[in-house]
Amino acid sequence: VQLQAFGGGLVQAGGSLRLSCAASGRTFSLYNMGWFRQAPGKEREFVAAISWDGGSTGYTDSVKGRFTISRDNAKNTLYLQMNTLKPGDTAVYYCAAPRTVKSPSSDSVRYWGQGTLVTVSS
Repeated sequence: VQLQAFGGGLVQAGGSLRLSCAASGRTFSLYNMGWFRQAPGKEREFVAAISWDGGSTGYTDSVKGRFTISRDNAKNTLYLQMNTLKPGDTAVYYCAAPRTVKSPSSDSVRYWGQGTLVTVSS
């Protein structure tokens, strides 16, 4: 599976962005999918994940209630709706295919996509 994330940009604190991740191949619907992020000088961290059928989701505590992960298997696309953005959300966001939905580690990721930069100004 090849993954390409897009939709990042510069937004003011309190604003919203929607990230998308386009997947190639016909096996997208078989994989759990997720988003990770890496801020400058920090390690890559888990943000959100969704099961292959969309029936289960997981979020890191810092984004619960603000971010929503979803997928459209017919379009081979993963989404991350980000609301009430904070400067601390500034990072490069990566879409990925983790083995698990609940708090997956970076080591559990089967496939990584290219990142998209999200910058939140105060």
